[in-house]
Amino acid sequence: MSDYPTRIAWAEACALVDAVAAARLLPAECIALQRAHGRVLAEPVLATLAQPPFDNAAMDGFALRHADLAGGGAALLRLAGERFAGAGTELRIGPGECARITTGAPLPGGADTVAMKEHTGIEEGDRIRLLEVPARGRHVRRAGEDARPGDLLARAGDVLTPSRIALCAAQGLAELPVRRAPTVAVFTTGDELVEPGLPLRPGQIYNSNREQLIGLMRGAGLDPVAWPTLPDTPQQVESALRHAGHAFDLVVTCGGVSAGEKDHLPALLGEQGRIVFWKVRMKPGMPVLLAEGGRLGDALFLCLPGNPVSVLATWLALGRRLVEGLQGRGPRPRLHARLAAPWHKRHERLEFLRGRLQGGEDGVLRVLPNPADGSHRMRAAADSDALIVLGEGARDYPAESVVEVFPY
Repeated sequence: MSDYPTRIAWAEACALVDAVAAARLLPAECIALQRAHGRVLAEPVLATLAQPPFDNAAMDGFALRHADLAGGGAALLRLAGERFAGAGTELRIGPGECARITTGAPLPGGADTVAMKEHTGIEEGDRIRLLEVPARGRHVRRAGEDARPGDLLARAGDVLTPSRIALCAAQGLAELPVRRAPTVAVFTTGDELVEPGLPLRPGQIYNSNREQLIGLMRGAGLDPVAWPTLPDTPQQVESALRHAGHAFDLVVTCGGVSAGEKDHLPALLGEQGRIVFWKVRMKPGMPVLLAEGGRLGDALFLCLPGNPVSVLATWLALGRRLVEGLQGRGPRPRLHARLAAPWHKRHERLEFLRGRLQGGEDGVLRVLPNPADGSHRMRAAADSDALIVLGEGARDYPAESVVEVFPY
């Protein structure tokens, strides 16, 4: 009888992943703003400056006092000066006056409205005629209307998207506190694997899992290190994993994790480390294993099955969750769609089916299942862009059924 959870539900596996990640939350570090794209904030960011910092023009045109337009018809104003974006002299306009202004320039004293340049005409040199009277406050950006000092701009756990980076840059922040990204070693295993470009012998296949895993990890903001393919030899597997386990935060393997004679990882990690769980009631990917290294080092070990679609499904369903949890990232929003075609689910395990998302003019997101559902059918995965989550239990899913989806 094992002393670790096995053949558990996917929801239980997610809870165990979350608990392990929370216990191993990576430390914070301050990095340059320019290097923070895609990283996870370690601390909240509060505004110290008003945004905008001053009243300014939203359009090129003429700044004026709306009280001078009380008559409602076309107005003739005297040009008292000009104000451009950037440093400039102080300017104030009086009754019956206006000032030429460009987008982003500070509003002159006394002005409260901007007339667009296209709505004005010039008469007799310094006289400006308004061809259209703007509403009070039109085309003016007020100081602090976007953010005031003390406002929360971003939360700990937020991913630093380009827009959030720009928001921080507007506050003058040159560095940001982020969680350190986990270091990751990637192993593929199996005597049958050959590197692309080399000739194949009978019984051999090309190693496609390494490139798939590397791409998935880079898409998650990681910089993985690919190690040479491991042979089906217990001593060599143990030696390589021990080296990686002492040098990386996370070691990810694919293959060698089931119950066959050449599947050495469960026994190795059971003897040398601590298995968190082994086998999840999901299809594809049931043999997935999560372990702490123990005598193999301080790393976590995430062992994925060898079939290529199983690698895709287990990474998106559990691996991505693990690396995001290690960085304290907030939960991803759950996305749902309607099935564009019916599906008959024939087994009891939760299934991650491949599908293609479709956006219709009716505003409803749909997903079309791919009928090639075998865990070796990589072409079906390549022709798809999302995993469809079908819950435990055999049942029919009529067209238009609502299902959860995991975009790649």
